[in-house]
Amino acid sequence: MPLVSIITPSWNVESLIEETIRSVQSQTFADWELLIADDCSTDATPAIIAAMGERDPRVKLMRQVKNGGPALARQASIDAAQGRYLAFLDSDDLWLPEKLERQLAFAKQKQAAVSYTAFRRINETNTVTGRLIEVPASLTYDQLLKNTAIATLTAMVDREISGSIAMKNEGYDDFCLWLSILKRGHTAYGLNEDLARYRVRGSSVSSRPMRSAKWVWQIYRNVEHLSPIRSAWCFAHWGARAWLKRREF
Repeated sequence: MPLVSIITPSWNVESLIEETIRSVQSQTFADWELLIADDCSTDATPAIIAAMGERDPRVKLMRQVKNGGPALARQASIDAAQGRYLAFLDSDDLWLPEKLERQLAFAKQKQAAVSYTAFRRINETNTVTGRLIEVPASLTYDQLLKNTAIATLTAMVDREISGSIAMKNEGYDDFCLWLSILKRGHTAYGLNEDLARYRVRGSSVSSRPMRSAKWVWQIYRNVEHLSPIRSAWCFAHWGARAWLKRREF
C-alpha cells in the first residue's frame, strides 16, 4: 500500500499535465500513488496521462463518465485512494522535489489531521510572480472561516486522524473539506517552507475574484449555516486576506 495518495482532477490541460506529473515523479519521497481523475477532457490530456502511467504504474488514470467539475473528480480519486495520507495537487500546479518528504515529517511531528505549506505563484510560462505566500503556524475551524491560508496544492490529510473524507459539490470544494475536518475539533498546522508552485491561469476555476467571493459567502450560509452577522464578520476578514494574498510585490 502506498503511504501517500495524491488526488488530482484534470480537464483539458494537455500542455501542462506532463510537467505536473514529473514534479511528483521528482519527489525525494517515492512511496506514493498519483490518482488523476480526468473530467472528460476533449484534448490529449487522458492520452498523456495514460502514456506516462504505462511507464510508471504509480501514475493512474481514472476517467469520469461525464463532466461534473473538480469536486466530483477529486471524490473519484479519494474513493480509489489506498494511502493513509491524501495530498492534493491540481493538474496545472507543481511541487518542489522535497515537498512530500518535508511535509510528511512535519505532519507526523505535529500529529496533524491537516497540514499545509507556503508556496509561490507562477504564470503559464513558469515564471515566478510575486512574493512567497507564507502561512500561519496553525488554524482552528473558527480561524479558517476567516482565512485563505490552505492552498489546495499544499494540503495533506492524515486519514487515520481526520476521520472520513468527502468532497461537497460546491465552488471551493477544497475549502469545504478543510472546514469539515477542523469542525470536528482538529487543528491544521502550517509548514512555512517554500515547497509548491501555484499556477495562475486566466481559465482556471478560481481565477475570478468576484465568483470566488460568491462561493465563499454561499459556503458560510448554505454549508456551514452561519448567521448573516457571523457570515459578514468572517467574510470581511476573508476578503481582506484574499486581497493581500493576490498582491504581487
